Amino acid sequence: MKIAVCVKHIPEGHGRLDPGTKRLDRSGEGALNPFDANAIEEALRLRDATGEGEVVLVSLGPAKAQDALRKGLAMGADRALLISDDAAAGSDLVATSHTLAKALEREGADLILFGQQSGDADGAVLWAAIADRLRVPVVSQAAEVTHADGTLTVKRQTEFGYDVIEAPLPAVLAVSDAINEPRYPSLKGIMGAKSKPQEIVSLGDLGIEADRAGEQGSRTEVYALNEPPARGDSRKIEDDGSAAQAVVDFLAEKRLI
Repeated sequence: MKIAVCVKHIPEGHGRLDPGTKRLDRSGEGALNPFDANAIEEALRLRDATGEGEVVLVSLGPAKAQDALRKGLAMGADRALLISDDAAAGSDLVATSHTLAKALEREGADLILFGQQSGDADGAVLWAAIADRLRVPVVSQAAEVTHADGTLTVKRQTEFGYDVIEAPLPAVLAVSDAINEPRYPSLKGIMGAKSKPQEIVSLGDLGIEADRAGEQGSRTEVYALNEPPARGDSRKIEDDGSAAQAVVDFLAEKRLI
């Protein structure tokens, strides 16, 4: 069975919106989206349960997204595909799902895995958009997965308990972060990741027109960024090492302590 895992390289620490581009600032250090580690782990377990198959990581992002892909390769994935093109910058859900769907069509995977959401956007909708474009079944919040005779059996976590759903392959699966405990890459895995295939492709390589990706292919637009409105008699304290004392002084001033 060929399993594709869609992974994302996200900024480390607190996200910052760039007032110039009105997009998330991705210029700093980044890392593998932690929710995607669960998807990679589950793909490896499904592959290893049969003793054969392939796990390929698929991502859309800048060249430095290779760092996130290397972690997945160190965990045990077989190879990685990165779609990296300046023309893809600013892609929203519509443009991103179109681009990833084209790459996944080329791969022809039997199963496509996602983490339940990304740590920088928390949208939890990309997997549904991909399934819609590929016209395949989708199951979300998977807490347990088994595979036999071309059929997935998924224990799906809900607020009222669990559903058990069967779906034929090919299919898209979004896994819960409760499904497993992702393994730590071993030293051998880290060293071996350097020699595993890592392909970088452009939008043109996938046959994607310029008006279907990036800002041109997006259907949403941010018009402005503003600070949150002030809440009455409030005071903003910048922590320069004396924030705790400033809070105490403020409370004392208001006769609250």
